Amino acid sequence: MKRLGIIAIIVECQNECTPLEIQKLLTSYAHIIIGRLGVPDRESGYNTISIIVKGTLEDISALSGKLGKLKNVAVKSALTSVEIN
Repeated sequence: MKRLGIIAIIVECQNECTPLEIQKLLTSYAHIIIGRLGVPDRESGYNTISIIVKGTLEDISALSGKLGKLKNVAVKSALTSVEIN
């Protein structure tokens, strides 16, 4: 069963920024990504990316976990109870 959810990503870009690593991961999980919104805040040095996902718990957890292991990246995911065939 697939679930609907949101992954919030906060990227600190003051010293070292990892946009290529993030983009590679998002591309490799494109099959579960429904939508994406990126909001840069150049003034504070933090960028926010919101990802709407539809996939198995395993795929969503794997993407969240891999993103969270990147330097200067904080991740939080929320899943709904909605199950989709």
